Amino acid sequence: MLEFFFWLLLFVLIYVCFGYPLVAAVLSRRKRPVLRDDAHLPTVSLLIPAYNEAAVIEETLRDKLALDYPADRLEILVVSDASDDGTDEIVTRVGADSNIPIQLVRQLGRQGKTAGINRLVEQASGEILAFADANSVWARDALARLVRNFADPEVGYVTGKMVYTNPDGSLVGDGCSSYMRYENWLRERETDMGSVVGVDGGIDAMRRPLYSPLRADQLPDFVQPLKVVEQGSRVVYEPEAQLREAALQDGGSEFSMRVRVTLRALWALKDMAHLMNPLRDPLFAFQLVSHKLLRYLGFVPLVLLALINLALLNVGTIYVLTAAGQAAFYILAYQGYRTPEGQPAPVWRMVPYYFSLLNIACARAVLSFCRGERKVTWTPRQG
Repeated sequence: MLEFFFWLLLFVLIYVCFGYPLVAAVLSRRKRPVLRDDAHLPTVSLLIPAYNEAAVIEETLRDKLALDYPADRLEILVVSDASDDGTDEIVTRVGADSNIPIQLVRQLGRQGKTAGINRLVEQASGEILAFADANSVWARDALARLVRNFADPEVGYVTGKMVYTNPDGSLVGDGCSSYMRYENWLRERETDMGSVVGVDGGIDAMRRPLYSPLRADQLPDFVQPLKVVEQGSRVVYEPEAQLREAALQDGGSEFSMRVRVTLRALWALKDMAHLMNPLRDPLFAFQLVSHKLLRYLGFVPLVLLALINLALLNVGTIYVLTAAGQAAFYILAYQGYRTPEGQPAPVWRMVPYYFSLLNIACARAVLSFCRGERKVTWTPRQG
């Protein structure tokens, strides 16, 4: 019986990491093309939530003002979540001499990103809502690349491509980049299937009429695209709309961010659990379970696999080899963890480390979820 569970768990783990992407690659061959049109230039409201972003907010605003998009079809709205470091004054100063309207909305008391976006949407006038982080730098043509997808009436939400910059080549940044390359490849396959099931939130856009006000504890980067799918529209990936964002330079910051995002995503899955019902939409339910739910729970087969493997060491040579393989993997992960900050690390240590970090973060988030914990406010990512 233990042998059966060992191989079952190994199959589940392989499916989560490699099986679903392989199935997605096969299913994506029957493409649902997106009818893009570079001449499609709707009015856009660009929304930026900020909390104590004085160090980066001016660069972000100057970056958005330099976008290759008609100035008379763009407005920028910034919500300050009770910032007290001069963020508000910087936004006001930059807006004073801008040819594109920049509106500052101050949110009294820490209410969080989601509440802030809800507030901005109430004042937005654009046909399209675009979402940017306060520390993200977009390519000049990023907005035009995003909105050209809305020429297709079936498209309701578009997400771009995040590229993590890491000048010193630190381990976590490199691992994060490898993970994002994997995610972006998968998003291309899912777009061809119909809709992607996960977005970054730092370079996204959606049709204004499809926006659904969310609770303050809900994760807009996850719930809002699911709400769009719920309304019958597509969520697609636009790889030519790119942003650059500094990778986190230490494992502790990356771990905390992953725990926070995963915890809010778990609550989102609970809220939108009906989308995992195969009777509603079999393909999207399959995607959501495979890409998100099973991945967040991937630490379970990892732990059980290690424990059962130990119990099977005397059963046969194959189990000695699998145990040795697992041990080698985690030794490499530990070496990655011990790599001094800022020192380059080879891929064969970087990938095990980041894989382990993600799964430990998921385990921590699941524990918090079971305790009923929720996250509403946030602190800026430090690159």
